[in-house]
Amino acid sequence: MFTIIICRDYEEVSNKAFALFRDQMKKKPNSVLGLATGSSPLGTYQRLIEDHRLNGTSYRDVVTFNLDEYIGLPEDHPQSYHMFMENNLFSKIDIRKENTHIPSSIGDAEENCKAYEKLLEPYDIDIQLLGIGSDGHIGFNEPGTPFDALTHIQVLDSRTVRDNARFFDNDVNKVPKSAITMGSGTIMNKAKKIVLIATGANKADAIWGMVKGDRDINCPASVLQGHPDVVAIIDRAAAGRL
Repeated sequence: MFTIIICRDYEEVSNKAFALFRDQMKKKPNSVLGLATGSSPLGTYQRLIEDHRLNGTSYRDVVTFNLDEYIGLPEDHPQSYHMFMENNLFSKIDIRKENTHIPSSIGDAEENCKAYEKLLEPYDIDIQLLGIGSDGHIGFNEPGTPFDALTHIQVLDSRTVRDNARFFDNDVNKVPKSAITMGSGTIMNKAKKIVLIATGANKADAIWGMVKGDRDINCPASVLQGHPDVVAIIDRAAAGRL
């Protein structure tokens, strides 16, 4: 079931998403948080950091699971999601490193997928943050990925590679072509509550497909139509087709 919150701009989107995570932390200081990367969650993370600094909200007992990681990038690469999380959240709050989990890009990718699913087994994710790609992907579940997929190796769609080139000197040749990602099935099975954020007119088609289109693997986010608690926080441009 979707709750749709339409905001003026990215700042308001970030404020609304932050408020949901803050409330979860107040309710349960040892929450399990599902985290995302990319430009969409940066404002939310900045507000979590500020709340920690000013109000002392502690993450010492929190456990986190990230959605995905590029295959082929070492963990200390500037564009790896390990580095993204370290630079944009983990190093600025009091979370314990051993409580943070991101799929490994080192070694056998198939075995790393199985290991990540095994890590997730004992947990339910209290609140999962998601972005959405212009092609409707969530995590790196690209169009055509089965809705029951678990953590897996995903070859990235050419549109995703083009969209992500902005993080790699606008050079598509530098963008990794595959990733390890939580599957749609993993997200649906594990997340009690999902907060999806999106801004910009380039996301309008994907948001329409997610909310009003058929539940179809060609729009991966449409799987969320079957989840009991999804809050979609979007700006006016992303809501343009609703």
